[in-house]
Amino acid sequence: MKKPGILRKQEDFTRLYKKGRSTGSRHLVLLYRKNGLSFNRKAFLASKKVGNSVCRNRARRLMREAFRKTEAELPLGYDFLLIARHTILDCKCDQVENSLRYALQRTGLLSR
Repeated sequence: MKKPGILRKQEDFTRLYKKGRSTGSRHLVLLYRKNGLSFNRKAFLASKKVGNSVCRNRARRLMREAFRKTEAELPLGYDFLLIARHTILDCKCDQVENSLRYALQRTGLLSR
């Protein structure tokens, strides 16, 4: 059984790219959009510009952990797409979490 909180369909990604809003921070880019559901969906991307497969997987793990720590403070009913920048490789988990919090505060979804 698939988890309901994960973006999987190409049409959801396309809708998020076309109609979603974005903001960036030092280590990641955040795209978000209301989804009309009673829960949040999320996806984590790291392109080949980030590095080899080991680096990309580490970047996704860092973003996933940072999102997990801040997820309880977010409103429900949104799609989130986190895209790693190449600067994420030199970071610890706390730095990525601070970067995500900064991006979320810029969107107004996370209160200070």
